[in-house]
Amino acid sequence: MKLNKLKPLAWGVMLGMGLLAGPALAHADASPATAGQDANVLRATLDNGLRVVIVRDTLAPMVTTQITYLAGSYEAPKGFPGTAHALEHMMFRDSTGLTGAQLNEMTGKMGGDNNAFTTNDATQYYFVAPSAYLDILLHIEASRMRGAKLDAKDWSLEKGAIEQEVSRDISDPGYIAFQKAERLLYGGTGYAEDALGSRPSFDKTTSKILHDFYNDWYEPNNAIFVIVGDVDPQATLAKVKQLFGAIPEHATPARPLLKLQPFKSQTIASTTPQGTGSVQFMYRMPGMQSKDFAATQILLDVLGNARSSLSELAVQGKVLSADAGLQPFTRGGIGTIEVGFAKGADPKQAQADLDEVLNNLLKNGVSADLVEAAKRSELAQAEFNKNSAVTLASSWSQALAWQGLDSPAQAEDQIRAVTVADVDRVAREFLKPDARITVVLTPNPNGKRPPDSNGFGGTESFASNDKLDAPLPTWAAGPLGTLSMPHWTLAPVSMTLDNGIRLIVQPENISKTVTVVGHIDHDAGLQEPKGQEGVGKLLGSLFDYGSADLDRSAFHKALDAIAASESGGSDFRLAVPSADFDRGMQLLADNELHPALPQKGFEVQRDALSRSLAGEMQSPRYKMFRALRTGLLPAGDPGLREATPTTVNALTLPDVKQYFAQTYRPDLTTLVVVGNVTPAQAKATVQKYFGGWKAQGPKPDVIPKPVPLNPASYAVVNNAYASQDQVLIGQQLAVNLHDVNRYALKLGNDVLGGNGFASRLMVDVRVRHGYAYGASSGMDFDRSRSIFYVQYGSDPAKVAPVDGLIQKNLVEMQTTPVKADELVNARQFEIRSIPLGVSSVNGIARSLLQWGYQGLPLDEPMVAAKHYLSLTAEQVQQAFKTYLHPSNMVQVVQGPKPAKH
Repeated sequence: MKLNKLKPLAWGVMLGMGLLAGPALAHADASPATAGQDANVLRATLDNGLRVVIVRDTLAPMVTTQITYLAGSYEAPKGFPGTAHALEHMMFRDSTGLTGAQLNEMTGKMGGDNNAFTTNDATQYYFVAPSAYLDILLHIEASRMRGAKLDAKDWSLEKGAIEQEVSRDISDPGYIAFQKAERLLYGGTGYAEDALGSRPSFDKTTSKILHDFYNDWYEPNNAIFVIVGDVDPQATLAKVKQLFGAIPEHATPARPLLKLQPFKSQTIASTTPQGTGSVQFMYRMPGMQSKDFAATQILLDVLGNARSSLSELAVQGKVLSADAGLQPFTRGGIGTIEVGFAKGADPKQAQADLDEVLNNLLKNGVSADLVEAAKRSELAQAEFNKNSAVTLASSWSQALAWQGLDSPAQAEDQIRAVTVADVDRVAREFLKPDARITVVLTPNPNGKRPPDSNGFGGTESFASNDKLDAPLPTWAAGPLGTLSMPHWTLAPVSMTLDNGIRLIVQPENISKTVTVVGHIDHDAGLQEPKGQEGVGKLLGSLFDYGSADLDRSAFHKALDAIAASESGGSDFRLAVPSADFDRGMQLLADNELHPALPQKGFEVQRDALSRSLAGEMQSPRYKMFRALRTGLLPAGDPGLREATPTTVNALTLPDVKQYFAQTYRPDLTTLVVVGNVTPAQAKATVQKYFGGWKAQGPKPDVIPKPVPLNPASYAVVNNAYASQDQVLIGQQLAVNLHDVNRYALKLGNDVLGGNGFASRLMVDVRVRHGYAYGASSGMDFDRSRSIFYVQYGSDPAKVAPVDGLIQKNLVEMQTTPVKADELVNARQFEIRSIPLGVSSVNGIARSLLQWGYQGLPLDEPMVAAKHYLSLTAEQVQQAFKTYLHPSNMVQVVQGPKPAKH
């Protein structure tokens, strides 16, 4: 299991972050932010104890709501560790005045996104939608706060979905090892059992247990509501008071005390289907409300720094990778320091190398230089958090709920106060060799699945009279009734420099940062010389070694000095505080145009790539996607070329340098600058550092030729670890990015399987039949080749019935016009979701870059919206009839045993 370093709460994180009620805000009417904080912040605590934070953010006409209930698996009844997770699922089913089907429908109609995650100490529900629909979001959360029905019938249906989710996760040996380590590190406490839950606990869970947990913990005085976006704070607070104010507060039960028990250091060994293995040292760490938490963050940042002795293990070729991360809880956490090793390598040597690094750290202490670099990076991240309403909201949720602080600014103050002595003390107290659990995962494609993971799955049928098409509540029907073109907020300046670079600049003043992304158009299948497959990958790995002027250590030290993050290659990136934009661009250009490409680094990375490929090519995941590509593409197609250990081992450093000289060209480069900078400043700086870059020779063709429709095929990939079948179904589409028929296909796909819970496939496969946790379809359109695909995971016995439902729905899309309400829903989803796609600085940068190098207009979504408004149900049907070929599908099944077809 990959653990994340501490950062604002990420969407979809299902595990780890603890949450306990911190110091409550004083009961008061609305009050602006305190002195020194943003005047756009409005805070209040309602009379019933609901704590509210509203932040006005005008980057895009959207809003995110995050409501966090301070209860997770730590508060679950004994013997029922998945109760909080089960309740999270049920909150998307029926509530008073709002059915689950209506919730799904209005989410799609808003063009929004919603989900939730359960942790050891908290459960958070979040929404992202155009700010025009904030009133609907508030109604939804008010309905769910005390109106969840939690019917036994609904639980019997949802239990199938949640067990499918559990079945998927416990097939991962890394996840299972983490669970075991968690039980050892926190035995006898509420942190011993994972928040995900288990089949035995769900089999015992009843509607009454869910009701009791809900009534105990889902109270306004046990919740924090954060709202961030283009909203009027005072008007928003008035609406919150109107909808939530009458909900009575209710005393919550006493939380169990955390009494840590001694544990014996030991090793958990397992095999893994992954192509590479790992050695992980796991430690108990201070919790998020501990006085040592900030120092813990800095310690793990120091270990993960590119210049650390831990990172040097990979740079020197002793291991494949090295990293440090933290899975924090409120009153504890699990720190993980790990290295990766190749299939066939000696894990004992990897462990010895990791031990040596940590022993030296404990003996000699941390580097003062790296501590200061980590502090600069953490403080800069606070400014980068402003570049998205979601990350800004998450930073508030984390500070108030998870850390028990007054604001994100208080968390920054804690970082500023950290000293080298603090970091050394935390390291010596918590990273003791006799106070850890060691996890060793060794690659082996022929392992065994967990004994308790068989037979997960839900009900075989769903009552056909369920009101899937019930009219929306009046508070949603009115605002969602009229569809119009969205407000487009971007006005990029596009120019072509003398050397052929296309430069696109979008000024944004939401933060004092600048984000730069670039792409050098290329295609490895067309451009790599015969017998040199993998030369592009190998070249990409060498940009970490600095430039001709600054060796690796000096280069990364220069980045640390300005708290910048940078990566070079055919896709390159820079994120830098705006005050250091010039220096950041100088370093980016130096790395991108004059990479060091040292002989020793080349040898290390060639060996690492070769050994990684040797293991990866035996993994089920690789075999699955290779089977899909082989089915979709004709024999001998350039898209089927691939790097192998043989081709990589044959490469020389001159080969790499020659490939760099031939393929890295300014006339194939698109560069996008977004942030606190003017177009004139951006142009002058790019010209200053990239203007001398010149192309040599004729411009190569990097767009592959179209391919014919693939024949039908079926492949099975055995995964001895899996408890479920993972299924991919696809076909080539004779449509490209510049064909207007793709808009009709896109609308139809929203109806079929691309619009979340409201789609036909999700309703048929999950809601009506409970065959799988979910099923979805998608279409990837490119300049010359496009594909249609369906993906799902289910128990092996349910693959055949799911396939039947997919085939039935495909044929219906071709033979019958979509219903009027389905077409309206799809139109609304596509058009209203447009602002969300460019609602963050990163989203703006990525979108402009993609549209730019693909030759699309820089307001492509608005062009698409005009098509969506005019398309008819008959046109959608005709597009599916013309371009979809159910009898030509490629199907690949990765699962526990070969399936019959």
